[in-house]
Amino acid sequence: MTTLIYEFFMALELRQSLSLAQQLVMTPQLQQAIKLLQLSRLELLETVSQEMEENPVLEEGTDGESEQDEGRDEKKDEPSEEPPPALPEVTVEERARDDVDWETYLTEYNTGWAEPRYEERDAPSFENITDTKTNLSSHLIWQLNMSSMDEVQKEIGSHIIGNLDENGYLDFPLEEISQVTGYPLKKIIETLSLIQAFDPVGVAARDARESLLIQARFQNLEGTIVEKMIMEHLKDLEEKRYDRIADSLLVTVQDVIAAVSIIQGLDPRPGRLYLNEEIIYITPDIYVVNMGDDYEIIANEDGLPKLRINGYYKKLLQNKGSLSEETNAYIQDKLRSAAWLIKSINQRQRTLFRVTESIVRFQREFFDKGLTHLKPLVLRNVAEDIEMHESTVSRVTTNKYVYTPQGLFELKFFFNSSIRRFDGEALASESVKEQIRNIIKKEDKAKPYSDKEIEKMMKRLNINVARRTVAKYRESMAILPSRKRKDPLLK
Repeated sequence: MTTLIYEFFMALELRQSLSLAQQLVMTPQLQQAIKLLQLSRLELLETVSQEMEENPVLEEGTDGESEQDEGRDEKKDEPSEEPPPALPEVTVEERARDDVDWETYLTEYNTGWAEPRYEERDAPSFENITDTKTNLSSHLIWQLNMSSMDEVQKEIGSHIIGNLDENGYLDFPLEEISQVTGYPLKKIIETLSLIQAFDPVGVAARDARESLLIQARFQNLEGTIVEKMIMEHLKDLEEKRYDRIADSLLVTVQDVIAAVSIIQGLDPRPGRLYLNEEIIYITPDIYVVNMGDDYEIIANEDGLPKLRINGYYKKLLQNKGSLSEETNAYIQDKLRSAAWLIKSINQRQRTLFRVTESIVRFQREFFDKGLTHLKPLVLRNVAEDIEMHESTVSRVTTNKYVYTPQGLFELKFFFNSSIRRFDGEALASESVKEQIRNIIKKEDKAKPYSDKEIEKMMKRLNINVARRTVAKYRESMAILPSRKRKDPLLK
């Protein structure tokens, strides 16, 4: 037993050994360069603005300014040994004219009419006169306060309005509103019916069917075909099964179509009218301009500050004896940070230029002829072409936009999967979608093409695509199926 214990401890002896291994160390500077690479244009401008506020060494130079220009500016600041040449003194003789009636002049320009009028002096600022869009909640609360409801109804009404979604629907059970307010359910339903008559009509409904019914009854269509279609045949109406609706209601198809035109004038989402959605304008990061038989790539530098190192801090570092160690270390740190930021931004712009240049080479037929000539392309193709890593290409194409003769596109748009042809080279999936869109655009609206028919037509175009793929691409382009694209007025 003693021998076994001894051998066990001998097996646990400590040893030292050397091994070589490579490990990537992400320095703060490298992390910053990667971050700048994947920022959008707006985010880059915000980052640069923040850095200029925090780093006193950074300053904005003028367009076309270089380090040589900066050096010349520094030399200009140095005192010159030779005095500047003397300039002759210029004298201006000021003499009042004798033919001016100064008494009348002073009387007129000291009267009250020369002063700003009351309306001009007290005019509101520009910020106070700009238009602000009213949201749904405030619009309904204003109507609630202006109504003749009693205090109980107004309290219930404020709870109802506060639980409306962006479409104007009430997505909160009436029973729970009754429990929260402490008022009977009958009072809740009574108040709800009053609010549903507010502008926009149909608001505070529980679903689209109820909203359409409220709007139809508001237009005195109660008891008509329109009301019956909304109550009983909303699904058939969605599927455009007008024959089935006509047979059920014992009316003609023409009567159904006339009722459909009225229903189409109603708004199933009345609250969307007051939805505060801001329009986002896209500014391209780079331009591809047609110059004769070739294309020129131009980076968009508008609004991007031309950063440089402040010359004042350079002079301070030259006089190290006058600075404390703490001050010298601070300036050195800020100087390195500023230099690395400038280098990272320049590297970002160069990488963006090279990636776009490679895309133009691969997708030359798209730039010449349009979307149907887009070719399959993956990140690896561009990465190998410009000798960079795929992750770098992926970062630089994220949230970056290019303006081309064919329109404005995100750089990631040019990378898409391929669809095989029966013979010849592969075709990009976006190009196949464009072919499907063109076929549907030219179809007979009285007899639209089914997905199976589109599949056959694509095969005649030498494109090997299955029916389910046609359906998937059609749905991704928000195109309805054939039965919903059919116009019942056409024979």
